[in-house]
Amino acid sequence: MNILAIDYGSKKIGLAIAIENIIEPIPGIKNDADVFKNINKIIDDYQIKKIYVGISEGEFAKLTQKFVTELKNVLTLPIETVEEAVSTIEADQIFLTNRKSKKNYKKTIDSIAAAVVLRRVIS
Repeated sequence: MNILAIDYGSKKIGLAIAIENIIEPIPGIKNDADVFKNINKIIDDYQIKKIYVGISEGEFAKLTQKFVTELKNVLTLPIETVEEAVSTIEADQIFLTNRKSKKNYKKTIDSIAAAVVLRRVIS
């Protein structure tokens, strides 16, 4: 089953997919008026059957839960939330261990965090 993980952010949304349990970060998308249209395209392109959304604690969790509710209103796929505590810290460590270029940090860190969330679910 192909799975999509979402690392929700107020400006950018990190994404990762798992195909046959092989996880791959994919380019993130802007959190703008086209966010649901763009997520739908990703679902179609990768034949996604289930979605996991990382959710933190505190005030930002409320924004993420609102996003999840809107997503459920737009899609018919099963959508679950997953605790994402310290996923960005893990993503930072992965990024630094792999010695990626610092100029690519902002472009990739959210999707690496989504991959960390997805690894927690399918491991």
